[in-house]
Amino acid sequence: MGAGHGGPLGAAYVARDTAVHRLPAHVSLVAVLAFALVVVATPLDPAWAPAYGGYAVLVLAAAALARVPAARLARGLVVELPFVLFALLLPVVARGPRVEVLGLSLSESGLVTAGGLLAKATLSVLAATVLAATTTPQDLVRGLQRLRLPAVLVQILSFMVRYADVVTGELRRMRVARESRGFRGRGPGALRVVAATAGALFVRSYERGERVHLAMLARGGDGRLPAGPAPAVPVGTWLTGLALPLSAGAVLAAGVLGA
Repeated sequence: MGAGHGGPLGAAYVARDTAVHRLPAHVSLVAVLAFALVVVATPLDPAWAPAYGGYAVLVLAAAALARVPAARLARGLVVELPFVLFALLLPVVARGPRVEVLGLSLSESGLVTAGGLLAKATLSVLAATVLAATTTPQDLVRGLQRLRLPAVLVQILSFMVRYADVVTGELRRMRVARESRGFRGRGPGALRVVAATAGALFVRSYERGERVHLAMLARGGDGRLPAGPAPAVPVGTWLTGLALPLSAGAVLAAGVLGA
């Protein structure tokens, strides 16, 4: 857990000195989870479009407060591509009344559902991106530990954070070795070499994990992460951290009362 932030996971972190960055990791985790739950609880209905717009303003305001660059937010949205593809297919395959859009016959219910799902996915991913940009991977693992996540999952995540850059470096060295032997990766024949590389990487990672496990046992490791006494978080810090989901909840409540 003492690794730096230069690995593939640490590259998501944007070093700044803001109120959002200073929040304890478990407070930020609770805030993002609560915000996502509010977004998911919002009905899939065009009449609720202003509520989704309000959520977008809130999460973008949080990103601006944390001084997260727009390019970092855009990179974070890349993980949403599967949802985008699914949303694009829904109006085509869904049943019900049809409507003509750009010469295509699309389902009205499919369009509504696709728009709602896309909005919910985008807002949730933006909130998660702000979390990743303002909290280091090591602090996220400690925050999950403070939230009483099962110890086995915390251990798995901690090793992933610690050794992701190690495995990435191993893969980089294997790529250099392939290219030094004339491999260029063109044509279907390259798939066999890539598959062999993936298999070799898995075996090397497994063996490295075995060696690390034996080394930990030799040093008295019992499978639990060391954790000192956690200081109490002031109420004001909780209120600051939960400002995003509380504001989103107010938007949802206003929509429910106005419906």
